[in-house]
Amino acid sequence: MNSGSIVLQGLVLGMGAGAVSEAFKRVGRSSKDPKDASSILFNQANVEFLVDRLSRMRGAALKLGQMLSIQEISMSSPEIEAILTRVQNSANYMPDYQLEKVMKTNLGSDWRARFGSFDDVPIAAASIGQVHSATLHDGRTVAVKVQYPGVANSIESDLSNVQALVVMAGFLPKGMFLDNTIKVARRELGWECDYVREAECIRRFRSFVDGDSNLFVPAVVDALSTTHVLTTEWAPGATVGRMTHLSQSERDHIGSIVLKLCLREIFEFHFMQTDPNWSNFLYDEKNHRLSLVDFGAAREFPDEFIRSYIEILKAASIGDREACIYWSDKVGYFTGLESAAMRDAHASSILALGEPFRISNMDDGSGRYDFARQDVTARVREMIPVMLRERLRPPPEETYSLHRKLSGAFLLCAKLGARIPCQQLFTDAYHGYLQRSQITAA
Repeated sequence: MNSGSIVLQGLVLGMGAGAVSEAFKRVGRSSKDPKDASSILFNQANVEFLVDRLSRMRGAALKLGQMLSIQEISMSSPEIEAILTRVQNSANYMPDYQLEKVMKTNLGSDWRARFGSFDDVPIAAASIGQVHSATLHDGRTVAVKVQYPGVANSIESDLSNVQALVVMAGFLPKGMFLDNTIKVARRELGWECDYVREAECIRRFRSFVDGDSNLFVPAVVDALSTTHVLTTEWAPGATVGRMTHLSQSERDHIGSIVLKLCLREIFEFHFMQTDPNWSNFLYDEKNHRLSLVDFGAAREFPDEFIRSYIEILKAASIGDREACIYWSDKVGYFTGLESAAMRDAHASSILALGEPFRISNMDDGSGRYDFARQDVTARVREMIPVMLRERLRPPPEETYSLHRKLSGAFLLCAKLGARIPCQQLFTDAYHGYLQRSQITAA
C-alpha cells in the first residue's frame, strides 16, 4: 500500500469517526433537512481534523479551492469555503535544519556567504514555499522564495486525496466537472513548483510593462535562483487589500491600475499573471504604483482562443445577447445539445459580468462605474444553479485561470469601493487590439 493510500484512509476514517460520534449525539432528534446531514459531516471535530490534514497538503487543497471558487462553490458548501480559508491562513514554516538543507542543495554549502545577510525567519508562507528577506553584498534588499521539500513529488497524491474528500463529502453537483478541475490544478501546480519557469515568466512580464510608471515587477537575481530557490529584487508596498483607508481618488487609482492591467493581459500581452491573491499586489504609496509578485501560475493564451474571447467581451460590452452565445460556442462552452435555459443563463451571466464595461452606475456624468454599488455577483449567482444543472461539458480550460484573475480584480475594486472609467478602459483596449491586428495582417 502506498503512502497516498494510507493518508487517504486516515482522512476517511478520521472524518467517519467524527461523523459517527456526532450522529450518536443527535439520536432522538429526527430531521429531514438535507443540511442536517451536511452538518453531521462538517461538525466542529471534523472541521478541525480537516484543517489540520489539509494544511499538510496546502498546495493541492488551495489550488483546488481556487478552481472551484470560480464555479461558485459557495453556492454548494459554505462549510468547505470556510475550511479552505483557514487552510490558506495557516502558516507551516520549515524547521531550520530543513531550510539549511534546501539552501545547501540549491546554492551550495557556502550559500550564506553569497548573501550580505539572510533572515532565517520567513516573512511569508505560500502554498508551496516560504519567503525570506535578505540583502546582497551590493546593498540591495531581495526576497528569497524557498520551496518546501517534496512538494513537487506529492502533487499527484495530494490532489487525489483532496479529490477523494470532495467526492466523499458529496457537496459538488455534476456541473462542477471535478475531474477536469483536477486536471487543470495538476498542471498549474506543476508550473508553480518550477522556479526556473517562474523566473522566465517574470522576465517576460517585466518586458511587457517596461515604461509603465504605474507598475513594478522585481527583477530576478539569476545567480541566486534555481528550480527550488527564487531570488528577486525587493517589491515595495503593502497588500492592496489593506488600502481601504486611502482617499477615494487613491483607491480609484489602484482599481484602475488593476483593471487596466487585466485588459492589457488579455488584449495586448495574451499572457497573464493569473493568481489574484491580494498579497501578490503591493501598493507603493510613496510612488503611487503597484508592485506585482508571484508569477508561478502565469500563462500564455493561444491567439485563436483570445480572438474569440475578446469578441465575447465585446458582445457583453454592448449588450448583444446573441453574439455572447455565438462566440461562447466558438470558444468551446457548448456541445450544441444544451437546453435553451442553459444558453440563456450563460448569456445572462456574461452580460452581467460585462456591465461595468457597458454602463455607468453613477449620476455625475463622469462615465465611471462605482464598484461599491454593483450587484453583479448576486445576479450571476442567480444563474449558477441552472448552469450547474444543465451544463454538458466543462468550461474551456483557459477560462479557469482567466476568470480567476478577472473575478479577483472585480472583488478588489468592490473592496476598495473604486470608481473607475471602465467603459473608456475597455474601448481603449479594444481599439488598440484592432490596430495591432491590422498591422499584423498587413
